[in-house]
Amino acid sequence: MQLNIVEQGEIVKIEVQEERMDAHNSGDLKEQMLQLFDEGKCNLIIDLTAVRFVDSSGLGALVSGFKNASARDGNLKLCCLQPQVRSMFELTRLHRVFEIFTSVEETMESF
Repeated sequence: MQLNIVEQGEIVKIEVQEERMDAHNSGDLKEQMLQLFDEGKCNLIIDLTAVRFVDSSGLGALVSGFKNASARDGNLKLCCLQPQVRSMFELTRLHRVFEIFTSVEETMESF
């Protein structure tokens, strides 16, 4: 999975640079988040601008990251969801679990 990782002080932004987050590649995102948590980086922004499709594996990877961040007194926030991805979060009621923002700037200000 193509990921672009940008550290800005205490916050790490992960840009998912794939059109699909599914069983084939969501494990990579999960591994990357675990590596960041092991390094003590517990405040993550997941930028989903490029993602047009997410399946249960992709959602599972994000939920896993959210739980790991929370367990370490950190945060995992999402931003820039495409309409079809947003509707998947609403269908699964995960929009009630995650903090979801429309822009990276807005997400940064929320920390």
